[in-house]
Amino acid sequence: MKKMLFTLIAATTAAMSLHVQAAELKEGEQYITVAQNPSAQPEVIEFFSFYCPHCYSFEMTYKIPEKIKAGLPKEASFKQYHVDFLGPQGENLTRAWALAMALGAESKVKRALFESAQANALRSMDDIRQKFIDNGITAEQFDGGINSFAVNALVKKQQNLAQQFKVQGVPDFYVNGKYRVNAEGLSHDDFVGDYVKTTIELLKK
Repeated sequence: MKKMLFTLIAATTAAMSLHVQAAELKEGEQYITVAQNPSAQPEVIEFFSFYCPHCYSFEMTYKIPEKIKAGLPKEASFKQYHVDFLGPQGENLTRAWALAMALGAESKVKRALFESAQANALRSMDDIRQKFIDNGITAEQFDGGINSFAVNALVKKQQNLAQQFKVQGVPDFYVNGKYRVNAEGLSHDDFVGDYVKTTIELLKK
């Protein structure tokens, strides 16, 4: 009986703690509502560009995407979609990222594409192709996939969602298709921690 009572108290305390954390989020501060109806499945979407220095810092220095993925409930997904509107190879990089997603090779090519774009070292799709080959993707995989039906569909999906959410700057995070994380309203003292916590808590709203 005591054990059951202890378990009940612990569960109630945990629930209250989660409620308090969730209650800390305020519309117009940590997040902005962008749609009335949530997505069918819980998900976090990050829009980014390999040319964006802040995206590079989020990914490589502060590891915000990695920390968000680690804190997701098992039924939720985390997706990263590239935007076209930055850099001379923006559209080619959106297509290349679609290929990486189709191949399940995002982790293989992400750093190389970020570093090359940040150094403005990409002049054409041929340069991007070489980065794939240098990082474990065969020439046959690249050439056979870059204009495939699956990749074309993923290119369109990235473009359509960026347009749907009216993405104008990156990095830009959306939760359940309903909430946008508002970086301007997060803590300056623990920006990274607050970004991760806010994103995870929005999944519960």
